[in-house]
Amino acid sequence: MVAQRLDGKACAASVEDELHDRISACRSAGVEPHLSVVIVGDDPASHVYVNSKVKACERLGIKSTHISLPEDSTESEVREVIQRLNDDTSLHGILVQSPLPSHMDEEALTDLIHPGKDVDGFHPENLGRLVQGRLDGMLPCTPSGVMRMLQWAGIDLSGKQAVVLGRSRIVGNPQALLLGAKGADATVTIVHSRTNNAQAVCAQADIVVAAIGRPEMVRADWIKSGAVVVDVGINRVDDDSRERGWRLAGDVHPEVAQKAAWLSPVPGGVGPMTIAMLMENTVRAAEHVVAQ
Repeated sequence: MVAQRLDGKACAASVEDELHDRISACRSAGVEPHLSVVIVGDDPASHVYVNSKVKACERLGIKSTHISLPEDSTESEVREVIQRLNDDTSLHGILVQSPLPSHMDEEALTDLIHPGKDVDGFHPENLGRLVQGRLDGMLPCTPSGVMRMLQWAGIDLSGKQAVVLGRSRIVGNPQALLLGAKGADATVTIVHSRTNNAQAVCAQADIVVAAIGRPEMVRADWIKSGAVVVDVGINRVDDDSRERGWRLAGDVHPEVAQKAAWLSPVPGGVGPMTIAMLMENTVRAAEHVVAQ
């Protein structure tokens, strides 16, 4: 068995295709979808991510504003920027690129973003809706991107045993909630650093979503034959055989492709879907303005 490819690039392209008509409808109503991305510091990976988001806006015709602040900015300065963006009625989405410098309280700053403009889906109000089983708020982009990719591939989740590796508020916990929500109807187990015999738990699962940030930790003997495996991890690992001296690796070892029925690649899997869902959240926020 060789796993079929859960192609995030192709799925993201289909999401973008669906957004064009929605964006046109917003414009016809006098509302131009507008996203602002705030980045603090000079982390190279963060700037790559931000540039990818700006390019996605350009492809779709979404207005984007890029605000870059120096590493030594104070938290109060970032707060002032967020408040100004909250008050800007022409703006529909606010994203503060993670990670922030260590002297800042990232969760406190996220809490300042107006829930209706929280296109990352991390505000307590939006996460709280998800805990209630409500999908009408801003959904976290990576978990919702995983769900859309599974739907795009025609994978039936109802009644299936699903394991989520990792319990972060950004991916793991919301991913588990989405998999277990009405309509998806999987039976979900969260595996984390204190789980006894994590390998055995994963080996019983029909669907495994790996989001732990440990390169190639999930090996073939962790996976049941024919399982669906989604690799959320993207890790930079040393590799002297590459000209640049490093390569990107997921949380899942490539050998899993010989055992799984479906496997998402790294890169080209969950990453493009995260950006696509960010675009969809921005359009959804603009649509809410139109509906008012």
